[in-house]
Amino acid sequence: MSFAETLKTLPKTSHLAAINLLSADGGVVGIVENKTGQTGSLAVYNHLAQIYGALTPEAARKGLELYGEHSEEARLHPGKHPHIDRLIGLVERGETLRIKQIFAV
Repeated sequence: MSFAETLKTLPKTSHLAAINLLSADGGVVGIVENKTGQTGSLAVYNHLAQIYGALTPEAARKGLELYGEHSEEARLHPGKHPHIDRLIGLVERGETLRIKQIFAV
């Protein structure tokens, strides 16, 4: 399934302003915002938050599956897809990030 098709199956994110990604000590190490160019990543990260509760290596692997064809492109061109690069890094390092949903007002 293509990424565009996958996005149609994920929960809507209009209620979110952003998702903050937190390190073990609670520091913000990443933000996925509800803005043009990031809405697909917001949907993926929100879905992972709902299913796994955190960005574990297992959740990151599932996220890479959800990104479909973009995951391979990210592997071939590091830096082009930073939200996918983050998932690849979590899998490689066996690292977990906490997820904090920031709701729109």
